[in-house]
Amino acid sequence: MTKNWYVFYTKSRQEKKVRDLLLRDGYEVFLPMHKVMRQWSDRKKRVDVPLFNSYIFVRDFEYKIADILRTPGLAWNIRHNGKPAILREDEFELIQRFITTGYFLEASGDVSSFQIGDKAKILDGPLAGVTGVLTGHDKNQRFNIVLEGIQQVIQVQLPASLLARVDN
Repeated sequence: MTKNWYVFYTKSRQEKKVRDLLLRDGYEVFLPMHKVMRQWSDRKKRVDVPLFNSYIFVRDFEYKIADILRTPGLAWNIRHNGKPAILREDEFELIQRFITTGYFLEASGDVSSFQIGDKAKILDGPLAGVTGVLTGHDKNQRFNIVLEGIQQVIQVQLPASLLARVDN
């Protein structure tokens, strides 16, 4: 038996609390976070928020899912094709790379050579080799990566010069 990253759904805005409780209980937990600018009436502040709202990942054995679900704030285990959803190692590493790079990059370059829906591959930089679907066409190239195992999408803005069209 091997440990996998199982995907759980938390109650609304409970991700950090659930993470802390799982860590306290000795579980290996992954809660990808990113910084966003929030504005209140009197100030602006950069805050850490979950990359995937209400999603948290726990690395353990499948038979321990029922024990993990006893954690206050967890709602259910995400399922895919009737089985517990697993975040594959390559998807885990991809999320880590997105977080490390800040995942929104300044955009520039020629957008006319791509059309929305084109499959593309990143040629250079920290995300080199990643493939996904082009979803934007304004002055910024919006590039989506679908994480199939958990049915989630990560979006990054890249210069067109870093993308190459991939034939299906």
